[in-house]
Amino acid sequence: MATRAIPKVEVLVTSPAKVLYRGTAQSVVFPGEQGTFEVLPLHRPLVSRLISGALTIDGRELAIRRGIVRVADDVVTAVVELP
Repeated sequence: MATRAIPKVEVLVTSPAKVLYRGTAQSVVFPGEQGTFEVLPLHRPLVSRLISGALTIDGRELAIRRGIVRVADDVVTAVVELP
């Protein structure tokens, strides 16, 4: 039996100074202005401002001060400021 690939999203997280994460993930959780939200494969397009909190990529946390995220076509791009 053939093994099916687990769907993932392409993720790019940068700060003004450097790339913090570039790769794929099954799940990305963001601290949004309206509350925490999770991005999974096939997520609807969105743009959101981020607040201070933990950005979590497949269970690995990164503390951020604020930022912005764009999601479209299984590509997640976030520009964040670190604490």
